Amino acid sequence: MRVKYIVLLFIGILIIGNVNAQYPDVENALDRKIKAFLEENTNNWKDMNVPLSDGKILYDLIIKNNYKSAVEIGTSTGHSAIWIAWALSKTGGKLITIEIDKARFMQAKANFKKAGVSDYIDMRLGDAHDIVPALPGKYDFVFSDADKFWYKKYFEAMDPKLLPGACFTAHNTSMKSSGITEFLDYVESLDNYTTTIDKSSRSGISVTYKKKD
Repeated sequence: MRVKYIVLLFIGILIIGNVNAQYPDVENALDRKIKAFLEENTNNWKDMNVPLSDGKILYDLIIKNNYKSAVEIGTSTGHSAIWIAWALSKTGGKLITIEIDKARFMQAKANFKKAGVSDYIDMRLGDAHDIVPALPGKYDFVFSDADKFWYKKYFEAMDPKLLPGACFTAHNTSMKSSGITEFLDYVESLDNYTTTIDKSSRSGISVTYKKKD
C-alpha cells in the first residue's frame, strides 16, 4: 500500500507540474488574476473555444515576436482572446476580436472583465465577413477561428493590412475540409509567406509569417 501511495503521489505531482508548465510565469497582480481565472474555468470552455495548450501557443507567438496589434476572427466566449490579451499586456498591445453571436459576445465581455483583460481588448459584434475587410490600419498578429470555408477570404482581406514579420494563425487546420485545404494550399503557394503547422496542437494551428509586402 505504501508503494502504491508513493506512486500515486508522484503521478499527481507530475500532473500538477505539467499543468503549471502550461501557464506563463506570474510576475504581477494582473498575471495572478488572469491565471486564477483560467484555472477556475479550465473545464468550462465550450462553445468552440480553444484548449488551454492552444491558448499558450498563441501567447508564446506574441511574446516571442513582440507583437502589438492583433485581430481575432471568432471570439466565442473568450478563452483564446484572454490568452492573446495576456500576451499583449506584456508587449503593450491591443486585440480587436470579432464575434457574430450576441450571447457568446456578452459572455466573452463578462469573462474579459473577470479575467482583468478588458483594457487590452476592443470587442466587435457583427459579421466578420464584413468587419474584417473594413478594418483600418496595420496589424502584426491574426488568429482565425471562425467559419473554416471563409479562411482563405479572411487571409486575403488581412494580407494588405499585415506588416512585414506579421503572423497569421488559423485554428483546426488538421481538419480535412475543403475550406481548410483551400486555405492551406493558397498560403503555402505564396512566395512572400512561410507556413508551418504547429503539431503540438491537437487541433492543428497553422502559422504563416509574412516575409515582405
